[in-house]
Amino acid sequence: MSDTILEVVNASKHFGGLKAVDGVSFGVSRGEILGIAGPNGSGKSTLFNLITGVPFGPTSGEIRFQGQRIDRWPAHRIARSGLARTFQKDAEFPDLTARETLLVCGTYNGQLGRAAARSRSDEVLALVEFDGKRCDIPSRNLSVYEKKQLMIASALMSGPAVLMLDEPASGLTRPEIERLDALLVSVNASGLTVLLIEHVLSLLLSVSQRLVVLNQGSVLAQGNPADVVQNEDVIEAYLGGRKQ
Repeated sequence: MSDTILEVVNASKHFGGLKAVDGVSFGVSRGEILGIAGPNGSGKSTLFNLITGVPFGPTSGEIRFQGQRIDRWPAHRIARSGLARTFQKDAEFPDLTARETLLVCGTYNGQLGRAAARSRSDEVLALVEFDGKRCDIPSRNLSVYEKKQLMIASALMSGPAVLMLDEPASGLTRPEIERLDALLVSVNASGLTVLLIEHVLSLLLSVSQRLVVLNQGSVLAQGNPADVVQNEDVIEAYLGGRKQ
């Protein structure tokens, strides 16, 4: 079996004359953390949309997951095949507890029976290091970091092979970002492949084995993170000027 679990091949999404994603290609190795960076509006979240089919697939190109072409599949089939994602905006059921939220996710997305969903929820809560004393309070009363933990746990309830995270560090303090760093490493060590969109470059550089940088819908650079951030085109895209 190939070590490439996910492959994006010349994927594009055009809205009339706007090329939101334009000819993007890269592969994701099984078991790695791949970081995706780029300025605002560079096409990062749209790329996640194309991979997962939520809310749309590519205009052209191919998405291949575990050897199968999935870019024409409906979104629910893609999710149940082993791809799970989170979104930039935190969303929770405010009146449900963390445990109840995961039972809903396990039943409706993970297609688990109640007993299996409860067992899975215990495993997932432990994996994201959620405080057991906070599992049974309404989600509206959770801290920002706890809501991030719950968001990741909800995605894990379907038992994915690939976890796609869209700016999970948004709104976190520096100590919380350090906790998230350790959490991502732990989740990855459990056997999950991770795709991580993030503006906090220190987090990307810490956890990513490889880095893909997008700019204006296209791949600007990709490779070893330490090398990519020294790329003059990347510096210009982020800072508006080249190294002197």
